[in-house]
Amino acid sequence: MRFQPDFLDELRMRLSLADYIGRRVRLTRKGREHTGLCPFHSEKTPSFTVNEEKGFYHCFGCAAHGDIIKFAMETESLSFPEAIERLADEAGLALPVQTEVDRQETAKRGELHDVMEAATHWFESQLQSSKGQQARDYLRDRGLSAETIANFRLGVAVSGRTHMRDALLARKFTEQQLIDTGLVIKPEDGGQAYDRFRDRIMFPITDARNKIVAFGGRALGDAKAKYLNSPETSLFHKGHLLYNLPKARETSRSKDRLIVVEGYMDVIAITQAGFGESVAPLGTALSEQQIQQLWRLTPEPILCFDGDNAGVRASERAMERVLPLLKPAHSLRFAYLPKGEDPDSLVMTAGPGAFENILGQAKSLIDVLWDTTLAQGSIDTPERRAGFRSRLIDAAKTIGDDDVRRFYLSDLGDRFKDLGRPGNKWLGNNRLGNGGSFVPQRGGQFGRNRQGKGGWHNGGRGNRFEPAVSPELLRTNLAQKESSMAPRREKLLIRAILNHPALLETLEEDLIKVEFSSVELDKMHAAIIGIAVESRANSVDLESSTLKNHLMERGFSEELARLEADRSLISDGFASADAPLETAAQGIAQLIEASQLHMLQGELQQAELDAADGLADTELERAALRIRKLREQIVVLSQRIADAGDVAL
Repeated sequence: MRFQPDFLDELRMRLSLADYIGRRVRLTRKGREHTGLCPFHSEKTPSFTVNEEKGFYHCFGCAAHGDIIKFAMETESLSFPEAIERLADEAGLALPVQTEVDRQETAKRGELHDVMEAATHWFESQLQSSKGQQARDYLRDRGLSAETIANFRLGVAVSGRTHMRDALLARKFTEQQLIDTGLVIKPEDGGQAYDRFRDRIMFPITDARNKIVAFGGRALGDAKAKYLNSPETSLFHKGHLLYNLPKARETSRSKDRLIVVEGYMDVIAITQAGFGESVAPLGTALSEQQIQQLWRLTPEPILCFDGDNAGVRASERAMERVLPLLKPAHSLRFAYLPKGEDPDSLVMTAGPGAFENILGQAKSLIDVLWDTTLAQGSIDTPERRAGFRSRLIDAAKTIGDDDVRRFYLSDLGDRFKDLGRPGNKWLGNNRLGNGGSFVPQRGGQFGRNRQGKGGWHNGGRGNRFEPAVSPELLRTNLAQKESSMAPRREKLLIRAILNHPALLETLEEDLIKVEFSSVELDKMHAAIIGIAVESRANSVDLESSTLKNHLMERGFSEELARLEADRSLISDGFASADAPLETAAQGIAQLIEASQLHMLQGELQQAELDAADGLADTELERAALRIRKLREQIVVLSQRIADAGDVAL
């Protein structure tokens, strides 16, 4: 059976070579390649490499070489058709049936490629003719050199209803071929077919093999649609392709970077300015297939957006699309231009250096998630902060990869805790490069700043939330030496986790949400979560002794010693190393619920203080509702803790 090249290309594109080979070979990423011990001969020093970008593996020891199909054939003793069938099933691709019709279709596609090549030649020739003067002036005014115009094979579709149609029919192509490629439109009433593209600058669009499959047209006049793309055809599926990808590959490999901009002219202008590692989607938001193609070239491509509201919305759509697809070592970065600028205008007016600076300020995906969520509204009340945290958690939970999702939840949890500490860096002027701000500018106070009362404050070192405390409490050792007198519950929780790290995987998401009053224990808690995730990523079982060694390496020796020496914790058997795992799990679960209860009680105290402080009628009604809901939650949680018994409490 003969398989069409397009089908084989699609099969290779859908499957990650490194992931597939990684099931049989333990691979380590080194730069742009993965290395490991060769599966085809015995060796002690790795000489086997996998190049995801180029789509092949190679062994420098035995000279084994091939693509994903060859690897499946060699390692599973499959014939070529059997390997294709197995890989297609894994990729979710329907296996083509090679019939006489299929052979005719292959020949037809070759003819359609010839039509597109002829159309490109015709558009190029028109640009250089007297009819192309307006288009040449436009391209010159945009700063494009003759070399750049030729390199990107730019042309022009002149005005006139059938100029291109007539020219290609004279070349012995058929009208049906022009219809099948989307170059002409056939009226439903049976009238004469006419050119789809008229009075437009023409941008050829190529597939992964650099064959022209479609066009984009930029209007020269006052057309309703500024940009017009070819329709979907047997050659062209816009969600599967990226403009300039074949040309960008080599530069991307040499620079270890890939830039994604919004339009054709952006790609062409910045390529001319020295940024050849540039691509663009074809008039739509990034698709899953396009993201996978980007990752084949670099693990963290940079998405470059205009600094206006439309650019922010586009970045939000990209973020929502990529979150479920995230996998270890693969993400996106986001660069934002000043308001009123696009890459094309910036390199023309400010030069390549200005654009390079913007790229250097690219934000990580988690930073953009935080900033955009923070910008959705004020967080100056407990309810709003709870809503803010809920939106963050909901977004992170869409991440498909377990380890990446846990890291996100852990990182976001740490940032949220920092909101309540002096000098936190997660509030303030979260600027998008030199452009617009995600977060509206605020004055000195987020809320009340009353002596002895809770609220958001700005003391010159960042915004912070201070809990309500009485003057008497402020004078106690508990307030003055909180770090050395952490509540017994928090110490027990850390001790139980240290002795039973196997429970981290099942309880981790609940543990992330726990807030510690002790700064030292809170840092240790965050470190434990990070160590657990790293161990899973490396497929290493986390033992108690290993966890403690990691913590000592990270500077927690004194805290560990204090926990071990604390005689007040000895009576709680569930936290000891010899406690049954089930007993330890029950105890930790109770401690987590007790922590939640403590948080609710603190919120209730603050709400009651606020209500007693002379609120306006409308505010008083909301405060009363909030108090009632908190009391109901406290009753329910207290009853659940009581019903569970006293394993830990």
